[in-house]
Amino acid sequence: MAKAYIYSRHGGPETESLADLPRPVPGPGELLVAVRAAGVNPVDWKRRAGSLPPGAAEDLPAVFGGEAAGVVEQLGDGVEGFAVGDAVFGNTVGGSYAEYALLPVSITAHKPEEVSWADAATLPIAAATAYDGVLQLALPPGATLLVTGAGGGVGVAAVQIAVHLGLKVLGTASAAKKELVESLGAVHVASGPGTADRLRAAAPDGVDGVYDLVGGSALEEAAELLADRAKLITGADRVTAAKLGGAPVARERTPEVLDAVAALVVDGVLRPLVTATFPLDQAGAALRRVEQGHAQGKTVIEIPPR
Repeated sequence: MAKAYIYSRHGGPETESLADLPRPVPGPGELLVAVRAAGVNPVDWKRRAGSLPPGAAEDLPAVFGGEAAGVVEQLGDGVEGFAVGDAVFGNTVGGSYAEYALLPVSITAHKPEEVSWADAATLPIAAATAYDGVLQLALPPGATLLVTGAGGGVGVAAVQIAVHLGLKVLGTASAAKKELVESLGAVHVASGPGTADRLRAAAPDGVDGVYDLVGGSALEEAAELLADRAKLITGADRVTAAKLGGAPVARERTPEVLDAVAALVVDGVLRPLVTATFPLDQAGAALRRVEQGHAQGKTVIEIPPR
């Protein structure tokens, strides 16, 4: 048996518990990984709450989490390019807040030695989403990009990648995250009442692209600064983006993208900014930190070697 943090039904935190589950068995094209670290993301509590895509369903109870870094324990049929004992990171099937997780080789990469377990565990969802979105916008050096929600996991990575590519970046975030956003190389614009006026003051000539991570009215206000709505993408509100002429972030979900973001970490371009770590038996506290919406940077669950 292996420890895992689960939700037994859709609802609030009362549905969560630490459980003993059978050790997963890798299927064709999958790796069984002894998890060393698992990233915590807003989508984790949203799935527990029942916010699934239209028509989607899931088997319950379910293990939280969708990204992990760890050591390969067993190979499924047909797996090539990986061996038992390899250090890897990637997206999981069946959850990642657990001592063991299954990773499809199609979205798994080898972890560089220079990248810590905790940092690697933050890359498959937040950093890869940021990378895909910035490349999707394809703005030229010198162009101005507005990132809404710049203080969250995806936003922090998007700002750093955009700055590295020579873009001028404006980032909306709470006043408490001003120092964080500015440390990444962006101009901070405080979110909340009056944001639209502050955005117009910061970008009187408008912006060349919008990477939205908030949705709703924040997305609508950001769109007012943009002449070409084809340069508006969202990771938060595809319905509003479509009404405004924009599009969702197009995720690649490939090992090549994981390799690329890991290389940015190795080169010092991308700092995952892990600001809090928790052991598996405190996974609930880790999730509350993200669910409350005020966490800066990334939250990670760490699991020592067994």
